[in-house]
Amino acid sequence: MFDLNHKPEIGVAEMLAPGLRVVTAPNASPMTYTGTRSYLLGESELAILDPGPDDPAHYAALLAAIKGQRVSHIIVTHSHIDHSPLAKRLSRAVDAPILGFGPSHAGRSATMEKLAKQGGLAGGEGIDADFMPDIFLKDGDRVFGAEWQLKTLHTPGHLSNHLCFDWEGGLFSGDHVMGWSTTLVSPPDGDLTQFMTSMKKLGNHNADLYFPGHGAPLTNAKKMLEHQISHRLHREEQVLTALFDGHSEISALTVILYADIDQALWPMAARNVLAHIIDLIGRGLVKPVDALQVDGQFQLV
Repeated sequence: MFDLNHKPEIGVAEMLAPGLRVVTAPNASPMTYTGTRSYLLGESELAILDPGPDDPAHYAALLAAIKGQRVSHIIVTHSHIDHSPLAKRLSRAVDAPILGFGPSHAGRSATMEKLAKQGGLAGGEGIDADFMPDIFLKDGDRVFGAEWQLKTLHTPGHLSNHLCFDWEGGLFSGDHVMGWSTTLVSPPDGDLTQFMTSMKKLGNHNADLYFPGHGAPLTNAKKMLEHQISHRLHREEQVLTALFDGHSEISALTVILYADIDQALWPMAARNVLAHIIDLIGRGLVKPVDALQVDGQFQLV
């Protein structure tokens, strides 16, 4: 189901569709796949979606791709350090405003706000704590350029300030839906309850072509949505079964549920397990034995 054959030319503008190009950043890793995808939308007037990491080579590649064209908008899907930090420097260089949902904690659910204040969850991986848009977008807003328009979809889950953008040629899905992997959800900045709601929200849109933050375009996005929703529900069943069998700690659950992946990825997998646990607690199916902490114990209600 997943496409693991993506081999983009790093730093070179690739034409995807009329009026749409993409430049892949040189930040490939197990968490970013082949690198962050920075999209250039428009012809006479450009929007740059997800300028990416503050990397000199990527900055130079984007300026080369712009080639003196006017940039009217710099749009950020979410404020992780592989997506948003270059926005500031690029904004100064091209004199264009930065648009986003808000700072990194904007959009957090009341549950995650409370848990973040309590502490004990760790997390905070890759957050761009300094991100602040010039223009705040909310769900349903429209952004216009000379040859394009976008509709904003607030899709919290991977990060509380995550946005997707509906375009006439497809949907820019950020890190919410990708074709090479499922998405990391790490509390308190990630929220599986919000994530699943956002997945269903995207399912109600007609777009079947997604342009993700990492990896190749998804040409059959509806099936990928269905697959990933099914995957999450299956993982939930596995968590409940393991708890029923007496395994009570995140570390033990991770070893059981992710026995088939590289152990180097287990720390990130444990964040997903924690996300499931918190979601199940919210639904009254699981409870902490003592305090809700990443190293705590959990049991079925």
